[in-house]
Amino acid sequence: MTNTTAFDWRPFLLRWSGEWSDSLPDDETQSEEDKAARRVRWLGFPPASEERIAAMEERLGRRMPPSYREFLKVSDGWQHAGGFVWLLAGATDARWHNNESGLADMFEEYLDEDAGPDERRDADIWRRGLQLEVESDATRVLMDPEDADEEGEWAVYTWASWRAAPPARYANFREFMRDMFREFHSLRARRADGESEFANDTTRELDALVEQARLEALRGGWERAGHALDEAKEYGRPRAVGLGDQIRRLVGQTYMVYFEDVVTDPRYAPELLPALVAEHAAHSYRDDSTLMFHRGAGDDVVSLAYATLEQVRNGTYRYTAAGPFGEAVERARELARWGDTDGAWRTLMDALPVWQPLGPDHLAPLGWVADPLLGPLLTPERGRELLSTPRGGQAGEAPSQPAGLDPDNLAWLAAPDALDNLTSYRFVLVEGVEPEDLPGRLADGNEAALDDPMTSHEARHRLLRGQREFSSYDDKALMAVGQAGTRWSFAFDSDPAHFDPQRLVSPAAAASAGTRAVVVWSGLRTWRGEPFFHLSVAQDGTEQYAFTYADGETHRTGQIPPALDPDRFFGSREEDTEAERSLLEAVTGEFGVHLPRHAITNGRLHTFTTRSWTRPPGNGETYAVISMNWDAAR
Repeated sequence: MTNTTAFDWRPFLLRWSGEWSDSLPDDETQSEEDKAARRVRWLGFPPASEERIAAMEERLGRRMPPSYREFLKVSDGWQHAGGFVWLLAGATDARWHNNESGLADMFEEYLDEDAGPDERRDADIWRRGLQLEVESDATRVLMDPEDADEEGEWAVYTWASWRAAPPARYANFREFMRDMFREFHSLRARRADGESEFANDTTRELDALVEQARLEALRGGWERAGHALDEAKEYGRPRAVGLGDQIRRLVGQTYMVYFEDVVTDPRYAPELLPALVAEHAAHSYRDDSTLMFHRGAGDDVVSLAYATLEQVRNGTYRYTAAGPFGEAVERARELARWGDTDGAWRTLMDALPVWQPLGPDHLAPLGWVADPLLGPLLTPERGRELLSTPRGGQAGEAPSQPAGLDPDNLAWLAAPDALDNLTSYRFVLVEGVEPEDLPGRLADGNEAALDDPMTSHEARHRLLRGQREFSSYDDKALMAVGQAGTRWSFAFDSDPAHFDPQRLVSPAAAASAGTRAVVVWSGLRTWRGEPFFHLSVAQDGTEQYAFTYADGETHRTGQIPPALDPDRFFGSREEDTEAERSLLEAVTGEFGVHLPRHAITNGRLHTFTTRSWTRPPGNGETYAVISMNWDAAR
């Protein structure tokens, strides 16, 4: 633990006093006390003697904590501790609070029988705490003798009614005073128009620290840079928030990230606004008038923000960048479009060293996080990799490449939470065919075309919104498409209809014209009826072999390869749930295929609707068709 008694109070308090004196506008109305303090450049009072401190301790019945004792030996009290405590107690004015404020009663009203120690403490400190504020703006400052460390330091608590927050805790008096110095700086740094610049030794040191942090971040040392920027941020230094927010956004933090003072600069707005706008658009309940631009946003920036917001909402926003990195962006988007999110990410990272910032307040490419195809590539781990990569002309050690997000198999589908806890799925694999050609093999007419890339939720919502007729026999699958490995493409349905083995028509034969096609439909973990699994393989328009396991029985056709023989996987009913992974591993080994987990579960892919997977009703079979007239309903 840090030895708080080693802190040298006098130079710290002298600096604070001098910078406070220099920060006052000449035309500001000042009290006589403030005039005197400014004149002598000292916010404190004469030191308290050891005898005076001892008398205080005898009066209060407790020895004071070390950092407060050492403070009193330099100044017996303090004026303007931060922005809201105008006079802090010295040896004479410090007194036990004894619930003078009634706050103990207020906090106890919110306690229940399960209240923990922290909640109980928030009430108890008002009865046992030592009150330090003498004059303040509805702000309370207490030291808690029962919250002490091994050095005898007491924790300090502050509370203000207008902050609508529980009491803030500081480990000791020294940390409290250091934070009040930061608060003074933060408030003074926000000068009104026409006021002189707030500049002093502290601001110059911090601004140099910000510049060092910027270069360190570009070299890949984002964690060290982030700590430095956070320190400067506490003092209200310009640039610190805008630079730090870029780091925070890339590691997955969005709360209170606004790129303050940078996003309003037309140089950076095209890069930073999309990330801000995408976060706003992700919460449909938010009023567009609450979109944050801070002070100083010109009409051009505001117009760009709302134009970008419209593009993000309708899915047409496209991130672009200059030079070789911009070329890599286009290649990455094409890879992501067909599900190769690992390849897309590596493409971006390989080009990142040649990326150039738009100006001195730009740390990393950010606009891509709003791109509908590139944005889903970001994870906190990938954000850290990006930030750890030297860029912008700075040299540094390249980070090690983390493992990709996509397994080179199909077995991941057997994980309980693989598809947001959905327990049935189906897919078609076609060899030697591009993904964009799959609708021509699996759909008819107007449906044989790809929709724009969407998440599975967006695609299903769009389909249901436009659907006017629902049939109990028609089973048209909404499928996402992409690459399934070398020379294979896939069409995947994450939420298929009810499985009916008696009426199933596998699309394998139709999809296999001039090539091979594989169909898998699994429901071994389904809660809708009995477990089932279907596999069919076709070549050149003819089904070669197939099996369907349902109701505890297996029906097979054709010559099934030994590796896929269902007898290897299905024995007792208790083994059904164990068969899925083994089956998927066998299909992977037989055909050398895989499915991109991240693209299917988190990305956006092209979709289309297949022809029905079930045969029409036969003689004597009944079905229902429900037609909806949405216009009449409205």
